[in-house]
Amino acid sequence: MEIAALIASFVSPFLPHLMNLGKPVAEGAGKKLGEKFSEGAWEKAKQLWGKIGPKIEEKPMAKGAAEELAENADDADALEVLTKQVKKILEANPDLAQSLRSLLDEDAETVSKVVKITQTVTGDRNVTIGDAGGSVNITQS
Repeated sequence: MEIAALIASFVSPFLPHLMNLGKPVAEGAGKKLGEKFSEGAWEKAKQLWGKIGPKIEEKPMAKGAAEELAENADDADALEVLTKQVKKILEANPDLAQSLRSLLDEDAETVSKVVKITQTVTGDRNVTIGDAGGSVNITQS
């Protein structure tokens, strides 16, 4: 999975709390949500957001997509926009991209427990090749 998509997918369930960091209620709720996924998920989300969040806040389209995801973590359109905006941010900041890649790689197991990958295949005789980790649910229609 591309780094921008990985970052957007990882932070999306935490956005309601990340966007309100500094408020005690947000910290407590974020920590509780992180425990649902795995130990360290909330801390990893805060580390990622600490690096990419300010850049997202600077770009109105990225900030709007993050706010939409904070309201509805299942909003596929907002996730797509945020992913594209994060990609642009990382292309303009290669050092930031490398730093975020290192953060993701140092605890890949935690990241895989949070990131949700959806793949839909319709029709007959379609071949799909790929790797998946964490919780996987494969359906065919």
